[in-house]
Amino acid sequence: MAALFLASASPRRRELLTQIGAPFSLLSVSIDETPLPGEAPEAYVQRLAREKAAAGLAALDEPGAFVLGADTTVVLDERILGKPADRADALAMLGALSGREHQVLTAVALAGEAGCEVRLVGSHVGFRSITPAEAEAYWASGEPQDKAGAYAIQGLGAIFVSSLRGSYSAVVGLPLCETAQLLEARGLPYWAKSSA
Repeated sequence: MAALFLASASPRRRELLTQIGAPFSLLSVSIDETPLPGEAPEAYVQRLAREKAAAGLAALDEPGAFVLGADTTVVLDERILGKPADRADALAMLGALSGREHQVLTAVALAGEAGCEVRLVGSHVGFRSITPAEAEAYWASGEPQDKAGAYAIQGLGAIFVSSLRGSYSAVVGLPLCETAQLLEARGLPYWAKSSA
């Protein structure tokens, strides 16, 4: 059976892939996540997912292996809201998201010897109004520091979420429906196939 590797340092992605029973090993990759000039958010997340998977595959010396890469970004008014640079950046992001709906884009890529396939999932998340005191307290919790858009829907940030249209797992960081489809197409196991 071909080996599957997850090219991610994200504990959320590890938990999600474990949730569907896919056996995998972790792989550490480092790529430049700076958006290209004029790059659309959809193209940006797909490129990063593809580059993570490709970098992981290039680092392996294991014939027939597959590498899964993913990237998630928050988009407001066609502007990419990445991980906050500092407190002021995080508070500005939370203020911009307050009382509005935004889009979360997640791309997942599966790379193997025969090439790389990418799936893009878009979800819409609505936030209730966030007071400046709440934004300050949330920043002080430490949670927003390494999260796109300065929040985590699976953590304390859930209290701001008033609506969600789309994939919850994609907003967390790995769209499980699409990931399972990619794995199935390459004959890689997950829960639905493990008992066969």
